[in-house]
Amino acid sequence: MKKNLDETGQVFSDVGVQKQNVEKKNKAIKKDNKSLEKELKKLRLELELRKNLSSELEKQREIAIEANKVAKEKARELDKLLKKEKLQAQLRKNLADEMEKQRELAIDAQRIALEKKAEIESLSNQLSKYLSPQIYRSIFSGEKQADIVSQRKKLTVFFSDIVGFTDISDALEPEEISSMLNYYLTEMSQIALAYGGTIDKYIGDAIVVFFGDPETQGVQQDAINCVNMAISMQRKMMDLRDDWSKEFGLREPLAIRIGIATGYCTVGNFGSDDRLDYTVIGSQVNLAARLEALSKPGSILISFDTHSQVSNEIKCTELGKVSVKGIREEVRTFEVELEPSANQTLETLETRNLKLTADLERLGPPEIDQLEGFVRELREKLKSSS
Repeated sequence: MKKNLDETGQVFSDVGVQKQNVEKKNKAIKKDNKSLEKELKKLRLELELRKNLSSELEKQREIAIEANKVAKEKARELDKLLKKEKLQAQLRKNLADEMEKQRELAIDAQRIALEKKAEIESLSNQLSKYLSPQIYRSIFSGEKQADIVSQRKKLTVFFSDIVGFTDISDALEPEEISSMLNYYLTEMSQIALAYGGTIDKYIGDAIVVFFGDPETQGVQQDAINCVNMAISMQRKMMDLRDDWSKEFGLREPLAIRIGIATGYCTVGNFGSDDRLDYTVIGSQVNLAARLEALSKPGSILISFDTHSQVSNEIKCTELGKVSVKGIREEVRTFEVELEPSANQTLETLETRNLKLTADLERLGPPEIDQLEGFVRELREKLKSSS
């Protein structure tokens, strides 16, 4: 029994030891379980973190992909912008080059235009010498066209020529005749233009001028201007009487005859399609030429129609009647009184050793004082020499 008790005690002892061992193991297991739970929590946390990290990484990847997409889009836009800027820069450069070329072309064109303008002006200035200024202005202003047209107008026509020009031409060399004639025509033309006359033509030493076209001041005033022009021409010839011998060696001073007629004439362009002449034709032109041929040297012969226009302002003397081809009735003629006439205003004193000519129209007190002083000096010199 004791043995059984011992065995039983041994058994209880073993059971107690085993219990302790089991408790130890249980404690160890619990400890291990706690460790495992910690590890499990840790693993779960890591897993959650990995999951969150993966989710975040996915989001970041998507953001990165989107950002990359945006970056590529921006890059494309930037590339387009750069290309656009390059294109604009190239266009600006091309435009600048083109503008420079255009500027150079404009400068060349302006230079050529100025040269052409100068050529045209030079040519027009040369051509203007072949036309009366009134005709020249009316053509270049567009008022008249270079067409074969004419019209009827009441004009005053002037004819003049140099007395004895044929004999003078025989006595001079051609160069002297040309120089003298150009000098004479220049002086007379300046007077004609000053009075508004249209110089029709020069026929050798003859001058044809008409008033009333293309510019007019009215029939009466045109006639008055024409006669006053003729008077100024005759007075100018008296002023130049000493120049003919000094400048051209003429033995006698030049003298001119003048005829003037007023009436309806045909005036305009006459000629062909290739060559035109702006002139005047009609019976009044023939009458003016006839009156010029009948007038005395240094005088002015006008028709009745001209006289009727100027009689209130210009003094005239009636002469005989003349017959003119184209006019059925004889024409009454009148000689213009040159007041003061050249013969009346010139006083001459001539002796064997002295020649003195005084123009009373131009002579003034200062010149008379000079003359008196000159005479006193001559007397003193004569006294001292004797």
